[in-house]
Amino acid sequence: MKDTFLVVLALFAVGCSSTTSAEAQAPAKQPNILFIIADDLGYTDLGVTGSDYYLTPNLDKLASESMVFNAAYANCANCAPTRAALMSGMYAPRTGVYTVGSSERGKASDRMLIPTENNDTLSVDVVTIAEVLQKAGYTTAQMGKWHLGEGDEGGPTTQGFDINVGGHHGGHPESYFSPYKNRYLDDGPKGEYLTERLTREAADFIAKQKDSSKPFFLYLPLYNVHTPIQPIKEMAAAADAREKGEHHSNPKYAAMVEAMDLYIGRLLAALDEHGFADNTVVVFTSDNGGHGGVTDVHPLRGSKGMFYEGGIRVPLFVKYPGVTKAGATFDEPVVLLDFFPTLAEAGEGKLPTTQPVDGVSLLPVMRDPGQSLGRDAIYFHFPCYLQGYEGGEGAEAQRPPWRATPCSVIRMGDWKLINYFETNKTELFNLKTDPGEQNNLAQKNLDMRIKLLAQLRLWHKAVDAPVPTEKNPKYKP
Repeated sequence: MKDTFLVVLALFAVGCSSTTSAEAQAPAKQPNILFIIADDLGYTDLGVTGSDYYLTPNLDKLASESMVFNAAYANCANCAPTRAALMSGMYAPRTGVYTVGSSERGKASDRMLIPTENNDTLSVDVVTIAEVLQKAGYTTAQMGKWHLGEGDEGGPTTQGFDINVGGHHGGHPESYFSPYKNRYLDDGPKGEYLTERLTREAADFIAKQKDSSKPFFLYLPLYNVHTPIQPIKEMAAAADAREKGEHHSNPKYAAMVEAMDLYIGRLLAALDEHGFADNTVVVFTSDNGGHGGVTDVHPLRGSKGMFYEGGIRVPLFVKYPGVTKAGATFDEPVVLLDFFPTLAEAGEGKLPTTQPVDGVSLLPVMRDPGQSLGRDAIYFHFPCYLQGYEGGEGAEAQRPPWRATPCSVIRMGDWKLINYFETNKTELFNLKTDPGEQNNLAQKNLDMRIKLLAQLRLWHKAVDAPVPTEKNPKYKP
């Protein structure tokens, strides 16, 4: 799939010089930042990343103009923990945000262990990237899904954002059509589409910055394409009328993806219209893998909620005029908490001294993709339970009936190890030769298993990661 991905990017670059006029300029001292994060968008849900059914011309174009990270990861296989890591720059054991809602998901009789208690709100004591940039002189705005608190209890305006549009503690919209039933978003005309509204608010915000001497940080966490699947009818009908793909065939979901692409395209056009395109960093990514009940991330294994690649690998494009080059790619693993030091460095912000920074700045490799980050490994920690999809759709559980049982994951170079806490079972994969994680090498390559497991346990100690061991008396094998 990687080869296909690069071929598609090359086709977009045909006829273009390797350095555009924007790239030839020196980067702005403090660039504007537009950070767009989709919700539940699978790694292969874009044309440029492999979909043969979903139409995403605007994001495909953005990818062709950007540096593409081929091994980018969300910080978790579901929503809130990734967002907490992105905002804080810290791995989950440091914030206590491990999952969505309770760590005791599913039936008690199916849980072998007592899971670690989950914190569903990012503490206001945590310094966020918005606060770092705000102190560096940025006007900051959050528009869309927040999912880390609400109002005075960890809402966006307590975490460094000057403006909040639509952000609350909930993880999905009550409705994609107005009336929205969202106390932080005024209703529009009846039937107005949520994604159109949020991107219009974002474009209006950008327009207002023309008269400001300050740079802006616009964080746009869209609700698309999270359930409920509520597409624009005309777009769904058009998707249903065309030939379905080999792995993608859901016209309603296709319309959700395509609406997101349409309105992001209009927002990017607003950057051009108001003269900001040449001094704005644009980042596009997703918070976790695709929802297994509505899409397919083939050839990756698993889906949202699972710690196989399909649950945590995400698309990531960065367009930084004067720094990145169109068509550049980077193959080393990166993780979304890396954007804390990356954006702080780009925006000349000071990293906090009151908390650790677990990520590394990506700016050196954005300037020169031939460099290495010099990092040994990235990690995931999930001391919780997450039940399978309702009705069993998309359920490739790590242990039935679960999508995920308590586990930790390490990726080091081409190697990935998953350690399950219930039985101390391990799975070991070489992602270079086996990106679909079909061949568990834990018994065949004992040296690598021992090496990665030892490194994972050292990391547990370094970040004080809780590992559940207490047996659940309600468990019924």
